[in-house]
This record gives sequence, structure tokens and C-alpha cells, in this order.
Amino acid sequence: MEFRLLQYVIQIAAERNFSRAAEKLHIAQPSLSQQLSKLEKELGVLLFKRSTNSVELTHAGSVFVEKAQRIVDMTEQLRREMEDIADLRRGRIVIGSLPMTGAHVLPHVLTAFRSAYPDIELALVEETTTQLEQLTASGGTDVSLLSLPLVEPSLAYEPIIEEEIFLAVPPEHRLAAAAAGPSSRSVAIAELKDEPFVLLKKGQGFRAIAHELCAAAGFSPRAEFESSNIETVQSLVAAGMGIAFVPHMVARSPVNGHVPVYVRLKGRPTRTLVIAYRKGRYLSNAAEAFIATFRETMNKLDSAFPNGG
Repeated sequence: MEFRLLQYVIQIAAERNFSRAAEKLHIAQPSLSQQLSKLEKELGVLLFKRSTNSVELTHAGSVFVEKAQRIVDMTEQLRREMEDIADLRRGRIVIGSLPMTGAHVLPHVLTAFRSAYPDIELALVEETTTQLEQLTASGGTDVSLLSLPLVEPSLAYEPIIEEEIFLAVPPEHRLAAAAAGPSSRSVAIAELKDEPFVLLKKGQGFRAIAHELCAAAGFSPRAEFESSNIETVQSLVAAGMGIAFVPHMVARSPVNGHVPVYVRLKGRPTRTLVIAYRKGRYLSNAAEAFIATFRETMNKLDSAFPNGG
């Protein structure tokens, strides 16, 4: 059995479609089908149930994919370990990131890392929280920048920083006065029960955090608008379309000329940023160095903005 056949079966299982799998593998679809048939004949079992509309794993196929993934992962880990032994400054890291984190945090981290380790190749993958957890669990990224809680049980993580959450309101909003001056105060989340919210779309981890904060205060947020981009969320708030919860890092700068007012919340709720990776996965020296650089850079940024904006 050839090693590449393991990769073929894994890709077909992931795509549930021969055409897409062939495209990802950079081979012709007829060739992929022939190679699979040859492998099934060699094994004496069918790995996939084929129909005109779908491709589904058989029981034998599920067992095969599970074992094949382990073999592929172990091979990749062995290669990386040998790279580390040969040259501690060589390597490649695939970094998963949420769009919000990528826009506001990664530029600082990547600049510091590239300066310290110019020979290490970096690749960036941006996805929603749900997709990123699944991608990290399957080995599609070496490490991913996420926020707690994590849903995927096969992930381990290292906390990087605890980040305060603020309330963004339009400048003319009744709560804007709570942000500054002698009358400044923290706002209780329960006060927001009847307010229209601007939320991130489903699949984004920070949307779940917003729902959890409101649920703890005894209500469910009424979504006036939804967006997949935190910048759009803030612009809509600044334009008077609603209010929104915003992480500390995002609340530091104006958004395209539109500036919401940031109000501190009573109890000073936080989110925890973590670097996640699959349990039991070998972390290369390059990945370990990236984690260390990320933690150091975040600590510097946090100390530079101790009051959250």
C-alpha cells in the first residue's frame, strides 16, 4: 500500500466528493477513482458508498480513515522533528486565526516573530471559530488563535491573555455619558435588556460570548443587525444602529472615521485568548517559538493600554 493512497482516501472522506478531492490533490478525477478502486480491491473491502449525489464512508472506510490519519500525522511530525534536529531555525508554521484576531492582533505578533526568526515560513488561515476548531483538530493548522470556551474535545490549549470586554454604544446613546467625566460609571448588563444589539454572525466565538453575558443577566440579546466583521459591527454602532460587546484589543482605535463610545461593564467581564493545537500533536521548535513570541507581544500590548482604550 503506497503512502499517497492514504492521503487520497483522507481527502475523499473530507470532501465527500471525488471532483473536489481530485482538485485538492491536483490529480485527474478518473485517476483518483481508479486508484481508489485498486486500493479497495487490494484490501478486499469497500471504503466508500457511491451514489449519483454523494460519497459516504462505509464502516471499513471510517476505520481506514482514522488509522490513515494517524499514519499521515506521525509522518508529518517525524519530518518536523528531523527538521528541528537538523536546524532549529528552519521550519514552517500554519497558523489559524479568527478574522477579528487576525486584523487586530496578528500584525504585531507576526512582525515581532519575523524579525526574530526570518527563516521560518509562516502560513495564515482565517476561518470562523467552528471551522477553525475542526481544522485544528484534523491537523490543518499547527496552532490556532481562539477564545475560550473551546467545543472540540480533541484540542489542547495554552492561555495567552485575559482580555476585558467593553460595551460599544453610539455617541448620542443614553449610556455614552457613563464612559467619561465625573459621572463615569460601569454599566450593568441587565440594563441592556431592551436595547437593540449588533452581533457577529453564528459560528463566531465572540457571538457566543455575547449571548452568554446576556444569558447570565437574564435575557437574550435582540439582534438588530448581524455581520461577520467586527469592524462593520463597530461602524454600525457608531451610526446608531445598536450596541455591541467589543473586546479590549478591538476597542483601541476608531473605525473608518466612525467612533463608538466604549463603556466599561460592571464586573469587568473578560474573554481568554488561547493558542490551541491538537492533543498529543508534536509542537515543533518553530511553533513553540511562535507561542512564546505571541505571549510576549500580547503582554507588551496589554501593558501599553492598561485601561482598555
